[in-house]
Order: sequence, then structure tokens, then C-alpha cells
Amino acid sequence: MTDTELLRKNLKKQLDQADEKSLKLVRAVLEVQEENDWWDDLSEAAKASIEEGLKDAEAGRLTPHKEVMKKYKKWL
Repeated sequence: MTDTELLRKNLKKQLDQADEKSLKLVRAVLEVQEENDWWDDLSEAAKASIEEGLKDAEAGRLTPHKEVMKKYKKWL
């Protein structure tokens, strides 16, 4: 029996003995996994912008939070 098969068997046994609260929690976790990834819903332009920002961060091109707050305080 593979690890996955053993895990599935043990989970089935636990599910058969679980209370309602635990079953609802497991169901919620499984439902979240079935939802679409928000990344897939973004436009290509938004994805490119996020990726550019991540590259900037990795390269150390960051602005400290304090500076940003100081600059934009009048709009907040």
C-alpha cells in the first residue's frame, strides 16, 4: 500500500468517527481548494505589474513604509 493509499484509508476511518464540527471544517478546507486561484483571474497587465514589483523587491528597490506614509498622508 502506498503512502497516499494509507493516508486515504486512515482519513476515511477518522471521518467516519468525526463529529459534525470537524466534518464541516474538513468540508470547508476541501471547498477552498476547489475554488479558482485568484491569480488566474488577473489580467496579463496586472500579472506583469506584480511580477515587476517582485523583481524590484528582490533587487532591493524598495521604499520604506514611513516614507510612503509621509508622502501620501494628505490623501489618507
